[in-house]
Amino acid sequence: MKISKVDDAATQAIQQYQRNGKVQDPSDKQVRGNAEPQEKVDLSAAAKDIRQLKGVIAELPDVREDKVQDLKSRIEQGTYNVSGEKIVDKMLGESIIDIFG
Repeated sequence: MKISKVDDAATQAIQQYQRNGKVQDPSDKQVRGNAEPQEKVDLSAAAKDIRQLKGVIAELPDVREDKVQDLKSRIEQGTYNVSGEKIVDKMLGESIIDIFG
């Protein structure tokens, strides 16, 4: 069984990218000079921000104990009342999100 060398445009572009980090259409024989893109994205800064936000989120408690204790005491005292309209609004809102989301 003979294995042939693949010389298609996509493979050439990948090889070029691996060599110098830039992709140029291999069929484009025109010299374009040193035209650099005007806008650049600094992915390391974005990655740093994401890492920092993940750290902040990781430090947040899974359960807000203050809210739980407040609701628990209001239920025990009989002062916790929920409007039926608020329940219906919430249910309908979530249904609409499920339909269109």
